[in-house]
Amino acid sequence: MPDPSAPTVLLRDRRPDDLPTLERWLTDEAAQWREWDAPYTPPGQTSETMQAYIRYLAATPPDADERVIEVGGAVVGMVNRSEEEPAGGGWWDLGILIYDPAYWGGGVGTRALALWVQDTLDWTDAHTLTVTTWSGNERMIRAARRLGFQECSRVREARVVGGERYDSVRLDLLRREWLPREWGEA
Repeated sequence: MPDPSAPTVLLRDRRPDDLPTLERWLTDEAAQWREWDAPYTPPGQTSETMQAYIRYLAATPPDADERVIEVGGAVVGMVNRSEEEPAGGGWWDLGILIYDPAYWGGGVGTRALALWVQDTLDWTDAHTLTVTTWSGNERMIRAARRLGFQECSRVREARVVGGERYDSVRLDLLRREWLPREWGEA
């Protein structure tokens, strides 16, 4: 049973009025999310990628393979998914990013990921779902494990963050292993 005191998490299509919020969070070079989402990528490269992504978002309609995460009317992050090659093989990789640190550690990420797992299983041929992170991102690993994901791959000391080496970690979940619960709204 979901916690009634927990904020309602909603995954929805991106709207034009979301762009200023997305641009502010994605292009802020000092944003704390950059310390957790691929912090091994050079900051300049992340900034260029995010600026190009904002231009892409402004020029394209919403995509079924990406949604914004909304909590209490505020856009606090995004989820995305991509099909691994070959197309039709049933392997989908999921991503989640909570931009606003005010929403870290309270279960918003776990609920958003659960909604995204259910959405992916409802709308794709997914047989295997994966999430990939680095061993320093313990919150992401815990969230995935809470939902039934299991570690399926670890490349030891593959990432350098702050001068220290960390593992690249991938977790997977099979369709038959998913135990849906009430997590919010997709």
